[in-house]
Amino acid sequence: MLLLALAAMVAAQTPAERTPPARQLLTTRYEAGHFYMLGTLAAGGTLRLLVDSGGAGGSGWYVIDPQAAHRLGLKTARCTVDEDSLVVVPAIEFAPGQGWPKSAGTPCDSTALVVQGISEESRVDGVIGAGYMPRYTWTFDYPSQKLWLEPAGWTAPADMHRAKLGYLTRTDGSWGTGFARLRLEVAGEALDLLLDTGATAKPSAAGLAATHLATVHGYGVTSYITRSVLERWHRQHPAWRVVEAGDDIFGAESATRLIEVPTVRVAGWEIGPVWFTEREDVNFNPGISQYTDQRVEGSAGANIFAHFVMTLDYPHGAAWFACRVDCRPADGAGAPAERAHRKP
Repeated sequence: MLLLALAAMVAAQTPAERTPPARQLLTTRYEAGHFYMLGTLAAGGTLRLLVDSGGAGGSGWYVIDPQAAHRLGLKTARCTVDEDSLVVVPAIEFAPGQGWPKSAGTPCDSTALVVQGISEESRVDGVIGAGYMPRYTWTFDYPSQKLWLEPAGWTAPADMHRAKLGYLTRTDGSWGTGFARLRLEVAGEALDLLLDTGATAKPSAAGLAATHLATVHGYGVTSYITRSVLERWHRQHPAWRVVEAGDDIFGAESATRLIEVPTVRVAGWEIGPVWFTEREDVNFNPGISQYTDQRVEGSAGANIFAHFVMTLDYPHGAAWFACRVDCRPADGAGAPAERAHRKP
């Protein structure tokens, strides 16, 4: 999750003519729960962007680090937005079939925003985040490790269950940001979280021993929960496992706890157990809750979504889930879904 105030500049839905005319399988690399979009430029070179629904961006832009722009020879320009002078990439020409659409109606008719430090934080060239993703409909097929961009008029298959997404809106009814709030249920209580496909874990040795989390270069995926909620869960449910210093993404001296929740319910499906990684309350309150329609207590990440084919239908404010791996109807009816084949 890469958070910037620029996310507050997210604009309304992209005009229909910019959506793909047919379902488009995007070129991606899947690493331990994260999707990375790979775009081959017509002039050569590859742009590698983390697909992070909780990540930076605004006004239809995705975000690129200046080092990546320089390496790939991308031209930059100045763009003034609300008296702020920003650096943007006016255009990116991809090789045929090797990229993704440019959003319509962006400031200065530009393609991407250039932001210092993205590569340092995420180890990639940039982020497809909350500024770009809400212009489109996306299907994350986690078991098959495929990412699709859906056409206008997409409809949900019969095996999908709907969950409402919440967004911050302006007084005129238009979207204020692209950060989506997803409501889950834990231990019979509703829990509002940021929908965050980029929520990242860096488990310590103790964390790995407890969770057996798949990692690449030490990093994997998780869901986040505020310290106050973690401590409340621990008081109310002392049998739930807690791992001290289970994640050290901020360094060993700032390692945070993990807590294992037996079951999570989402969109009429039940999964579990699920590990949550502790975050300071201020990260979300005020933190990201400034950019969501209601207060959120953490993030729902890909350790939850990995059980599903998930479609984010941003234009209609919905997330759709089809059960695929180790999940079951939340009412207990029926047998657990057949285990999907996982790629090595």
